Amino acid sequence: MKYMDEYRDGAVARALSEKIRAISTKRVRLMEICGTHTMAIFRHGIRSLLPETIELVSGPGCPVCVTAMEEIDRAVKLARMPGVIVTTFGDMIRVPGSTSSLQMAQAEGAIVKMVYSTFDALKIASENRESEVAFLGIGFETTAPTVAAAIQTAHAGGNNNFSVLSAHKLLPPAMDALLSDGGSIVDGFICPGHVTTIIGTSSYENVVEQYHTPCVVTGFEPVDILQGILMLVEQIESGRAEVEIQYARAVSPEGNPGARAIMEKVFEPCDAPWRGLGEIPDSGLAIRESFAAHDAENRFDLEVPPAHEPPGCLCAQVLRGAATPPECKFFKNACTPGTPIGPCMVSSEGTCAAYFKYHM
Repeated sequence: MKYMDEYRDGAVARALSEKIRAISTKRVRLMEICGTHTMAIFRHGIRSLLPETIELVSGPGCPVCVTAMEEIDRAVKLARMPGVIVTTFGDMIRVPGSTSSLQMAQAEGAIVKMVYSTFDALKIASENRESEVAFLGIGFETTAPTVAAAIQTAHAGGNNNFSVLSAHKLLPPAMDALLSDGGSIVDGFICPGHVTTIIGTSSYENVVEQYHTPCVVTGFEPVDILQGILMLVEQIESGRAEVEIQYARAVSPEGNPGARAIMEKVFEPCDAPWRGLGEIPDSGLAIRESFAAHDAENRFDLEVPPAHEPPGCLCAQVLRGAATPPECKFFKNACTPGTPIGPCMVSSEGTCAAYFKYHM
């Protein structure tokens, strides 16, 4: 635990906090766009270490939360088809769609299995050749390469009963959408360490150049986050806007070319719906025609009616940083982790779940 302890050192954290307070003169809003950052900020009480001039807001960094309601509806429709086994990550099973969830479909008799990786789903397909096995693929650039690798493996191995319903999202287009619509005030981004290990830092250059908004790629321990905030404040106070790496022990400017090559071979960018942000051009990943045999949307009729958010639910506003969970009338009342109304309360990385667990 030696190296972990270094990033949780209270004396170092206090020194960083004091330095932030000493140089901070402007009122700023810094947005983290990573669910792991959101939970770490609450768990370690980062807000209490910052001056009143700095406001931390959570953005669309939880992949479960940004999955659009119509994508859940398609997964539920797929699960209700005879002979189909739907597999996905645990949090997705409980996310409500328009009228149902995968968990509710499972209770009605659909076969829905939780898996820890796409290759677990591929194993289920290998062991159940008489069934169609579909994986609901969600997540940002971090998980997409592993899903692409599973599709390649299935294609090469003749697993023709394996398909993927791709609801993957690309993070940089969402950052652009947040700033371009004028509805979200963001003075700097705390960028996700794990996504950037794949995509590198060049993907954030448009945000920096077009909107003069600084970005710092940050790790997930309290010292990481405080150092990342200090780097952002230093940029803002000096009038700079750059992409900087705090998480240098894991992130490089070039990212992971091998992982990107796998992802790009199987997927191609497409317009995609985001909960809270609407449809964003080139922000999703569609399965290429050469792998169409493993594309669930190509194999099954998954058309669904237009979806609408539950009246009164503020998940969409929370994901844009336009509201906080306590402002929602359902928060801690009708909407709890046991009875979630929106996805931000379902996911272990959701902002509402973080507020429910840690916010007084």
